[in-house]
Amino acid sequence: MNRSFKVFLGEDDLDDQDFFKEAFESLDHDYEVSCFTNGKVLLEYLQRLDDSQLPSLIVLDYNLPLMNGSEILKMLAETNRYHKIPKLIWSTSSSPAFRKSCLENGAADYLVKPSDVDGLVRIGKKMKEYISH
Repeated sequence: MNRSFKVFLGEDDLDDQDFFKEAFESLDHDYEVSCFTNGKVLLEYLQRLDDSQLPSLIVLDYNLPLMNGSEILKMLAETNRYHKIPKLIWSTSSSPAFRKSCLENGAADYLVKPSDVDGLVRIGKKMKEYISH
């Protein structure tokens, strides 16, 4: 029996959402990507889910409206039921300060968005490693 793994993507750029979904879902048909355009909506959605419905991976753009990726990580860290979910930041910025803040607030990794599909497939494969089977 195949288990479907849920990936939640916090990304406000619709082109980046499509880019991410196409590359990530092409790795394996057992992955379902749900997109959220801001951190507030993502957090509210997570709060409504039963533990059995939580995602296997959360990927956040650093520069989201209302709350940035680091702020969302900090909020997620305050709730025990989110501790086992790997959380990754992907951003156009390679800022050492942003990276440090995200890692300190619970990100498993900070990845710079690639500029082509091959780079995104490589990042997708890396993200897949964070999902426990």
